[in-house]
Amino acid sequence: MGSYEAGTEKPATTKWVVTCMVGGVIVGVSLLGAYSSQLGMFWKTRKRNKKPVRVYMDGCFDMMHYGHCNALRQARALGDQLIVGVVSDAEIIANKGPPVTPLHERLMMVNAVKWVDEVIPEAPYAITEEFMKKLFDEYKIDYIIHGDDPCVLPDGTDAYAHAKKAGRYKQIKRTEGVSSTDIVGRMLLCVRERSKSDSHNHSSLQRQFSNGHSPKFEPGSPAATASGTRISHFLPTSRRIVQFSNGRGPGPDSRIVYIDGAFDLFHAGHVEILRLARDLGDFLLVGIHTDQTVSTTRGSHRPIMNLHERSLSVLACRYVDEVIIGAPWEVSKDMITTFNISLVVHGTIAENNDFQKEQCNPYAVPISMGVFKLLESPVDITTTTIIKRIVSNHEAYQKRNEKKGESEKRYYEGKGHVSGD
Repeated sequence: MGSYEAGTEKPATTKWVVTCMVGGVIVGVSLLGAYSSQLGMFWKTRKRNKKPVRVYMDGCFDMMHYGHCNALRQARALGDQLIVGVVSDAEIIANKGPPVTPLHERLMMVNAVKWVDEVIPEAPYAITEEFMKKLFDEYKIDYIIHGDDPCVLPDGTDAYAHAKKAGRYKQIKRTEGVSSTDIVGRMLLCVRERSKSDSHNHSSLQRQFSNGHSPKFEPGSPAATASGTRISHFLPTSRRIVQFSNGRGPGPDSRIVYIDGAFDLFHAGHVEILRLARDLGDFLLVGIHTDQTVSTTRGSHRPIMNLHERSLSVLACRYVDEVIIGAPWEVSKDMITTFNISLVVHGTIAENNDFQKEQCNPYAVPISMGVFKLLESPVDITTTTIIKRIVSNHEAYQKRNEKKGESEKRYYEGKGHVSGD
């Protein structure tokens, strides 16, 4: 009897325990699910409410080059949003001398850099207390960024002294081997040497520019003293190219548009034709001609910037998805097939637009295939335009370079005096 009762009670007890366990698991899972849902909502809300770090960088961005672009890339890495101030023509004239490119062209260039989120036109050359307050209050700027090279006012003082004092200043590394001053000097040097009758010297000079070597001149000669320039010492690395690259290829059904050229002294005309080309497809592939090709087709004094310098400037443009470094002069059928190119385009404004009249038309194949389109260039600017601006006003640019040197000298003398005390 006792054993029978014990036997009948055991299943009931076990059933009750199992029911409680299962119920507990269900309740536990429900509570865990509710907790996880709430936790997820908490993190989403926190992320949504988190204020983005906004950083500010300013500059003249005159004759914009890959050094400017690398500075903007580094600045953007220090925050979530990069706001760029472009100094007005009047401020540049007052502090440095006449700019080569006017404000509207410089704004086009800066807006086209893929790391830039917003642009403030006509920014002051120096960060005054009043303008700094405007940056903090109106533009919600967290930090002001500048390179590790000195930015000196005509009186020899630091243009970023107020930002440093406020504790809202961050510094990036300057890109060595290039500056607007250097590029102006390169152009003046090339133009002066071009006037010489010895074609061998022309070719030799161009090769030295492209290969980053300094040509030898007689001391005191005009070529040796042209703006105190130094020749490009840019050394390309795979890391720098990766930093500038998008890192993604076209999709399986992407419409790939191809455009090629020298893209020397990358300017607003280049930017605008690239913008139009990008609008015609899903992926813009840009071919950049070799130094030798440019020299052969444009003259022995070209290019001013070597192949890798030109490649980085193009890669920094937000409209460009990929580049071919050292693209062939002629667009072949194999090339069109290999890169799955849907359309080949060319602008109406270029250094040499007689290609359709020539026997060796570089676009003969895409034209015969019905995949070539001539685009109306929105801006009438070429590399020659930029060079002519320099040459026609070279004395003013030489004085500008001297003025910059004097300001920097006063700055360093001031620093030396302070440290002496």
